[in-house]
Amino acid sequence: MMIKPRTRGFICTTAHPQGCAAQVRQQIDYVQARPAIQGPRNALVIGASAGYGLAARIVAAFGARANTVGVYRQGERSGGRTASAGWYNSAAFETAAQEAGLKSFSVTGDAFTDETKAKTVDLIRKELGQVDLVIYSVATARRTNPRTGETSTSVLKPIGQPYTNKTVNFHDGEVSLVTLEPATEEEIQATVDVMGGDDWQMWIDALREGGALAPDATTISYSYIGPELTQAIYRQGSIGRAKDHLEATAKQLHEQLAAGGGRAYVTVGKALVTQSSSAIPVVPLYISALYKVMKEKGIHEGCIEQMYRLFADRLYAANADSVPVDEAGRIRIDDWEMREDVQKEVADIWNRIETANIYELTDLEGYRREFFQLFGFETDGVDYEADVDPGVVVPNAI
Repeated sequence: MMIKPRTRGFICTTAHPQGCAAQVRQQIDYVQARPAIQGPRNALVIGASAGYGLAARIVAAFGARANTVGVYRQGERSGGRTASAGWYNSAAFETAAQEAGLKSFSVTGDAFTDETKAKTVDLIRKELGQVDLVIYSVATARRTNPRTGETSTSVLKPIGQPYTNKTVNFHDGEVSLVTLEPATEEEIQATVDVMGGDDWQMWIDALREGGALAPDATTISYSYIGPELTQAIYRQGSIGRAKDHLEATAKQLHEQLAAGGGRAYVTVGKALVTQSSSAIPVVPLYISALYKVMKEKGIHEGCIEQMYRLFADRLYAANADSVPVDEAGRIRIDDWEMREDVQKEVADIWNRIETANIYELTDLEGYRREFFQLFGFETDGVDYEADVDPGVVVPNAI
């Protein structure tokens, strides 16, 4: 079939297997063109099919020659629908890892369930023995707690009072004002339940109890802080409460793992085009302005550049006595985004943005292109007029 992008709001309902494979290959090539990393031996990535999770898996495998296990939701082709982009990404990764002589396995299922955790622990014990790196990169709007059976749904809302600011429809470039009503206490708690550190802790507990976690293991998860411009909707909003919980969990895990030489961190990354960020009002417009400034300064990074820098310059830096962290114990790879000169220029652009000048003042076109690339479209070297088979098998998937 000939596969074209079909969108519904901030979601693309189709994905292109060859486009996804080409982008995975580009990320692998980027890593292989850089110095090797003395990093993990065996890595588990929970939420491994896209974004930071996929990029971290690529860096671990092709930068440090680590064996990897990736956990992600099932997304095979069904009926007349294509498979998910994550499914195609994972198929491409698994194929490349096999060709490179690396062990790699995929566990498909809901990462929140005890069943998926048990299946992953069994696989690790059988195939790898133990993992010494665990990356928790789950991004979803809904979670059912296996202990209580309660299902929670996260919200993207401010706290305390309504919030009004500019936003953009990145499909057509229309700039408008959006007002978001504040979250209730129940919505805040539900967001913490979904996006906080509770499941991260459950994963580490399951791995330790199952004998699948190396004593000196490192574990990380991801967060974002951002500028004053996005604080009300992000760091000071319902998501921010969840990130506070995530960071508190990192400190608890660090204490639990320290006796064996292990460590736990939250990594603060830069603003990037992801399915999650596309759903947050105001943020796509901010990213479009940020990309314009960072690209002009030659300091723009995507997921793979951020993850290579995290591994090479932070977690596994040669001759480093300790991992550099901020006053809250977080690893910061948002340092270039938060540079004073960058934020000053972004703020100046923000004050002038309107529909008539958005393509002149921002990199909205680059944002839109990256959005479609999340699903395998608009990728150089791919013939999108050709018929392709959407039924792709992921090697080593259980």
